[in-house]
Amino acid sequence: PAGRRECFYQPMRKEASLELEYQVLDGAGLDVDFHLFSPKGETLVYDERKSDGVHTVETEDGDYMFCFDNTFSTISEKVIFFELILDNMGEDGQDQEDWKKYVTGTDLLDQKLEDILESINSVKARLSKSVQIQTLLRAFEARDRNIQESNFDRVNFWSMVNLGIMVVVSAVQVYMLKSLFEDKRKSRT
Repeated sequence: PAGRRECFYQPMRKEASLELEYQVLDGAGLDVDFHLFSPKGETLVYDERKSDGVHTVETEDGDYMFCFDNTFSTISEKVIFFELILDNMGEDGQDQEDWKKYVTGTDLLDQKLEDILESINSVKARLSKSVQIQTLLRAFEARDRNIQESNFDRVNFWSMVNLGIMVVVSAVQVYMLKSLFEDKRKSRT
């Protein structure tokens, strides 16, 4: 909302990676202030009046706070798309260990399961990357659509103003032309 600041929190583990991407989709100026704070309260990132940004930080244990600040705008509210990408959160290693406890038999079987697991993880990573890219493209499309609709409204408004002026001018011209041919002499009978 106009004149407000919205903050969000994300718990993170040590030695993980936090990537935060944001984009202003709608609102006057398409800009917002962005702050990213560490669990200790230190400012890690500060973007002043930007329309988009991508920031990656290596994390420590604790809650990271990120805020979108629109206090500089008293009238215009902003629509913001943001996405968090969390890497190395420690869950994938646990999944691999679960697979390994079911492996019994020869070394050849172990090797084949490792290859299958590696292929599955590769496909999973690529699918999540494509989902992320598609989400980002939808955000770009939404921003562009909002800009186009705003331009459409402006063109319609000024076209109506222009039409009104043309009608007034034509009425004045007809009146002026008509007044040229009026007989101004008074006739007495």
